[in-house]
Amino acid sequence: MNRNPFNICPYLFLFLIFFTSCNEDEIDLKAVSYGQFESFVNETGYITDAEKFGWSIVQLDVYNYTTSENATWKIPDGINKVASGALPVTQVSYNDALAYCKWAKKRLPSYNEYWDMVKNDTRVVVSDNKYPISEIDTVNVVGNVWDITKNKSNEKVRLAGGSLFCSEKTCHGTIKKRELFVDKETGNINIGFSVIDL
Repeated sequence: MNRNPFNICPYLFLFLIFFTSCNEDEIDLKAVSYGQFESFVNETGYITDAEKFGWSIVQLDVYNYTTSENATWKIPDGINKVASGALPVTQVSYNDALAYCKWAKKRLPSYNEYWDMVKNDTRVVVSDNKYPISEIDTVNVVGNVWDITKNKSNEKVRLAGGSLFCSEKTCHGTIKKRELFVDKETGNINIGFSVIDL
């Protein structure tokens, strides 16, 4: 007796269509966590720019910052160790992000790619000084910490997405038209990076 395999479970086909369409809304851009960066350092012995320089910037709020000789990816504010491996890694530079990407077989997004990829992210945006830096899987890619984006030349690096300190009423960091550039060695307590699969 001949059977059409597609008649065995007529709802399977509908399920697959639904499942595929749901996946289209997933965010392919993933923030890199402290735990992931720690695995990279443990395996490679990599030393970040902040560790090489012996100091880094510590943002206090939208307008104020200080510098700390102890600030590194392990101690972002120069005082306290990271409380959770699921928090975004910070105090990393463009150079550090590239080194991680090479190890993890990932890449940085361009500035326009970043904004295109986050448009379907409906999770809460950590900004306006309303929340502390939050675990990466619980909040929007936009906000929380600035994201380093791919540099097309030897010029400065453009940051995307804003941070916990930003809003449209302050630094306008959480909107695409905001322009903020840093050099390739700069780290800060509110600068991290997100990656895409190769």
